[in-house]
This record gives sequence, C-alpha cells and structure tokens, in this order.
Amino acid sequence: MIPYSELTPVELEKQMEAERERFEAYKKAGLKLNMARGKPSTEQLDLVSDILTIFASPEDCFVDGVDARNYGELSGLQCAKNYWAELLGCQAEEIFVGGNASLTLMYDTISKAYTHGLLRSEKPWCKLDKVKFLCPAPGYDRHFLVTESFGAELITVPMLPTGPDMDLVEELVKDPAVKGMWCVPKYSNPDGYTYSDETIGRIAHLKPAAPDFALMWDNAYCVHEFDSAFQPFADILTLCREAGNPDMVYEFASTSKMTLPGAGMSCLAASKENIAYLTKLIGVQIISYDKMNQLRHVRFLQDKAHTLKLMARHGEILRPKFQTVYEKLQKEVGGLGIARWTEPKGGYFVSLYAMPGTAKRVWALCKEAGVILTGAGATYPYGVDPEDSNLRIAPSFPPVHELEQAMDVLCCAVRLAALEKLLEK
Repeated sequence: MIPYSELTPVELEKQMEAERERFEAYKKAGLKLNMARGKPSTEQLDLVSDILTIFASPEDCFVDGVDARNYGELSGLQCAKNYWAELLGCQAEEIFVGGNASLTLMYDTISKAYTHGLLRSEKPWCKLDKVKFLCPAPGYDRHFLVTESFGAELITVPMLPTGPDMDLVEELVKDPAVKGMWCVPKYSNPDGYTYSDETIGRIAHLKPAAPDFALMWDNAYCVHEFDSAFQPFADILTLCREAGNPDMVYEFASTSKMTLPGAGMSCLAASKENIAYLTKLIGVQIISYDKMNQLRHVRFLQDKAHTLKLMARHGEILRPKFQTVYEKLQKEVGGLGIARWTEPKGGYFVSLYAMPGTAKRVWALCKEAGVILTGAGATYPYGVDPEDSNLRIAPSFPPVHELEQAMDVLCCAVRLAALEKLLEK
C-alpha cells in the first residue's frame, strides 16, 4: 500500500470516490452490528452454565457452619475471601466480598470518601474546596464518570505502553487536592497495556501530599490472557505496605468476565484497617451481600488453578476474534499511514488510533452503516479526546463472521475519514 501522504490531490480524489462507493454498499446491506461494550459471547456464557445448578439440596447451602441463605457475614464468606486472596496474591483478611459488580464497590469507596472521608482523611471530601483525581487516558469511561459525578476535577495523565506517565504523576501528587488515581494495571482498558514492574514500583512508592490519597487499582483482567500463558502479577497491597503506604491502595476485581457478567462476584482488597473502616460504613446500607452467589462461585471456580483452566477455554474463544481484528486492520489500513492500533494478548479491548481529527467522523460513519462502537472520546475524561483519534474496539461478543463485516465497515470508515481530512488541507 502507498501511504496517503504520498498521493497527489488527484489520486486522493480517486481513492475518495472508490471509498464512497464501497461505503454506500455497506449502508445498503442493512447491517446491525455492535462492538461498543466488552460483553462475553453466548458461547462463553455457555461454558459456565453449570454454575446455575450447583446447589442440589438445602444441605449444599452450608459452608463452615454458616447458612449462606441467611443474614450475616457482611464482609463475605471466608471461603470467598480465601478464593480472592489466592487469585490476587494478598491475605484473606484484606478482602471484602461484594455483590455482582466491582464498579459498585468502586463507587461506594468514592462515595464514602465524600460523605465520611477515608481512613486517613482529615475531613470528608465534600467539605473540601477542591478535589482532583488523576485519570490515565485513554482509560475506562465508567471510572471517570464515577469521580466526575461527585464533582471531582479530572486530570488527564497520558498512558504509555509501560503504564501512566509516572514523571507527571509524581509531580501532580505534590498537590494536596489530588486525592487519587484510577488504574487498570493489567491489560488496560482500552489499550491492553500491562504496567511495567518499574511503573508499579514507582506507584507503590508515591508520596502524595494528600494523606488520604486513594489508589483505585481495578485489576479487572487479572487472569484474562487469551493469547499466552497466564502472566503472574505483583500484589500491589504487599508492595504498598513494604513502601510505607499500606492504606493507600484499594484493589478491585470480579468474576464478570469469568462467569456471568450480570450475576458475578466482586471483591475489594485493601489493608486490614481499611477493610475494618469501610465494613463499618457499608454495614449501614446493607446487612449482607448475596452469600448464595458467593458460595456458588467458589464451588464452581474452586481455586486459582481451576480458574486458570476455565480462563484458557475463554481464551480459545476470544483468540480468533482478536486475531480477526488485527488481520483486518493490517490488511485494510496498514501501510497507509493513517492509523495505528494495539495488539494485546489479554483483556477485552483493542485501541485504534485513527488519523488525528477523524475519530468522531469514523464513529459517525460506522453508525450510519449499522456498526456501533463506543463513543469517540469516551475513553478520556469528560469525553474529550484532545487528538480526536482514539476508538475502542470490543471484539468479544459478535461471532467471527459478523466481526469480519464490522471490521470491513470500520476500516472503510477510517480510510474515508482520513481522505476527507487530507483533501480539506
């Protein structure tokens, strides 16, 4: 392929005519394809259908002398704490087991910070003149929305292949108004980057001016390889404790991409002191979470080794879908000098960086042709991508033949938007 930058205006016009003709054909096809969210496919959900029938009798509802059907055990069943501790590499006493969504626990943590303050807060955040939060971007839109909904000022920190720009982070945390940072440390959403050991070490050794700085460590994809063997990952709680920051980190995880996204099991991992403090506050709003669901998950997933075998089967389903994305992008836009993309080996997303100034146009063209993507700009604070370049691709849900169609449309839109932009100049 010849890079578009090397074509004459006449050649660009000719390419434009061909792309418009191809695009009109896609529009007439009446496609209805969705790559907006990282939803497991029906085939993946069928892998775990046995979890629905794991209780055969009332006796199955008892564990360690506890009747999971009844009130009690606010911080979770001990067997569930043990499961998460093994998976994350921390201690069972550092685990609080929640409901079906880790996002709820994240929201609760930020909410408690505003209404009551965190363990090391001098006062509730709602009584402060200004609260700022660091947002490595592109990142997870729902993270940003949580802190935005409480009125925090969101500060964009560029994401590098090694993780957040730590030179900038270390400078920003000198401001006492900076109260925390969002992180997806393994197979980040949407780039699929895994933080380097150096980055993780620098994060653990941060010395924020705010004594209640909250490192929101969303380890959503801790066992979610699809194109490699399981990659061990450092326990951030241990690293922070050894660095003299035991109460700084709040780690989150869930089974949403392991079992049933709408009916999974989540957890919060933090220092024992943090767990005790937050458990007391959460006890005002709920007597206990769904322990039947916790028990169901522990009996189905069993332990780390058994979980990794299940995740390998998920990977077998996901691998050809991600490979389809990579191959289509390389074939259709590679070499044109108008786009780049990430090729992660785990997680649920691919970041596509279209020609600056064209992402919103690409998104609109795709929608016009019946292909839905996550909104352009959604991966940045306030929905504003300063380069108007990033688009998140979520290949997990559609079958491969539909994914191929969707990628054909997306690649056509990327080419067409780039040609429009170049001809404007």
